[in-house]
Amino acid sequence: MSSDDHSAVPSSDSLWLAHAPPTAYPPLAEDLECDVAVIGGGIAGISAALALKRDGARVVVLERGVVCGGASGFTTAKVSALQETKLSEIDRTAGSDAAAAYAAASLAAVQRIGELVAEEGIDCGWERADAYTYAAGEDQVEAVEREAEVALAAGLDVELTTAVPLPFAVAQAVRLRDQAQLDPVRYVRGLAAALEGDGSHIFESTAVATVEEGSRCRVRTQGGATVTARDVIVATNYPLLDRGLFFARMEAARSYLVAARVRGTATEGMLITAGQPSRSLRSYRDGDDSWLLVGGEGHLTGSDEAQPERFAALERFAREHFDVVDVPFRWSTQDGMPTDKLPYIGPYTLASSHLFVAAGFQKWGMTSATIAAGVLSDRIAGRENAYAAVFDPNRATVRAAPALAKAQLWVARHFVGDRLSPAETRSATDVPAGEARVVRSGLGKIGVYRDEGGVAHGVSLRCTHLGCLLHFNAAERSWDCPCHGSRFDVDGSVLAGPAVARLEPREAS
Repeated sequence: MSSDDHSAVPSSDSLWLAHAPPTAYPPLAEDLECDVAVIGGGIAGISAALALKRDGARVVVLERGVVCGGASGFTTAKVSALQETKLSEIDRTAGSDAAAAYAAASLAAVQRIGELVAEEGIDCGWERADAYTYAAGEDQVEAVEREAEVALAAGLDVELTTAVPLPFAVAQAVRLRDQAQLDPVRYVRGLAAALEGDGSHIFESTAVATVEEGSRCRVRTQGGATVTARDVIVATNYPLLDRGLFFARMEAARSYLVAARVRGTATEGMLITAGQPSRSLRSYRDGDDSWLLVGGEGHLTGSDEAQPERFAALERFAREHFDVVDVPFRWSTQDGMPTDKLPYIGPYTLASSHLFVAAGFQKWGMTSATIAAGVLSDRIAGRENAYAAVFDPNRATVRAAPALAKAQLWVARHFVGDRLSPAETRSATDVPAGEARVVRSGLGKIGVYRDEGGVAHGVSLRCTHLGCLLHFNAAERSWDCPCHGSRFDVDGSVLAGPAVARLEPREAS
């Protein structure tokens, strides 16, 4: 695409996935037995599986799509212990000891990823870079200074500065030197290549339907095959199983990214604002191409804020401040946001001794997934881990009660209110091409999307997870659940869990 051609529609695939060679792992076709079954082939699942294989376990990974084709393939892939204002949030909701543990674990994860890149010889663009949280205006200065204060108390060697690698001045920033960035798809698929073989296997296009706990767990797939294992790890971004009440303790949030080809070097660091509207920036070089990634514009999944203008705002920011050639990629991603700001890593429920979970990474999955791999592999191998108690999914955090109440109010409002709201139109014939509407159908409502060719696609609006009514995401042309984050294509197929069953089709003439 030339510098003068901006008419082409940007790819909705990520830069990382578009530049990656295809994977070639088969679907599971027959019953298997192993030591540990891992559900999810993103960075959390693959990292944990490799750690367990190195301990001598036979591991089977089951991935609904392709390895690193989910949230891990749609990240900015910053590898840092300085994460926006995360430490001050943890300090507020869980206390200073928890903030210190999170900082130390994240710093160790940065080091561990670098070691794995070297040990496995993974060509993934790994490079060290300084991380910054900066104030986009005077109203964010206090948040930056508070983050610096908490980070110092937590043991991070941060410093306040106004000298940032940006083409515009900032009011204040906190910097942590010698963090890192990489290509997440090449990294995770490099780990996967090291995992496959010697009794361990990866299966793609293999969706899990149920898990039965016991001294020998049984993981049943939608294709009918069963994996029997001593232990099971659920590493599916949002927990797959309706137990542990994760849906009541974690919100699902979407954020948007654009990848712009630029002249020269975009920036020498990894940067993110301390407030809203969020702007997350990093550079990437691929051959002769220099790239700028700009992320932000986030909102809760299922919100009516999911509009194409989100991408437009990020592109305007890039063009205003950088020498942009073109913007060939734009994509979005989804993250689990625990109400107490700490990931969930450990036993799935209080009664679980063989079923484990890794979730709630809050947009910082590179480090949190690596922490999870260490905590879970130690747990399964019977070793002590210094961070296990901090990330225990069954912890009680009184300070997070207001955030928990707010999250449940959001769910209750949609579960009840969306049923009482009127349909947008009485007939599917009123739905314009390229748009969607909630259409009256008898005494109920259905969702209708009409594609550019004029064909109407009708689906039930009832989420197959727990029955909330779906909202249309106009930015990505999907039906999204405002309660727990499940997403469905316009034909009803599952795009993101915790739902595992597709939407029922509905007549839309």
